[in-house]
Amino acid sequence: MFWYQQPPRHGLKLIVSSTSWRHNSYQDGYSEAKFDVNRESSNYALMTIKNVTPQDEATYFCAANTH
Repeated sequence: MFWYQQPPRHGLKLIVSSTSWRHNSYQDGYSEAKFDVNRESSNYALMTIKNVTPQDEATYFCAANTH
């Protein structure tokens, strides 16, 4: 599972990737303190943005693959 952020007038930025065994890998500039990923199963994931500020304004995308 992959989570992306697209701020207004900017391209996509990968925030975090999450494996089916619940290991989250955050990209530079992003952390679990801000973007919490809950992966209860291989079919379900939820990303929560904590302490939202105006700088968090963006469209957020989730993508998955079968590997």
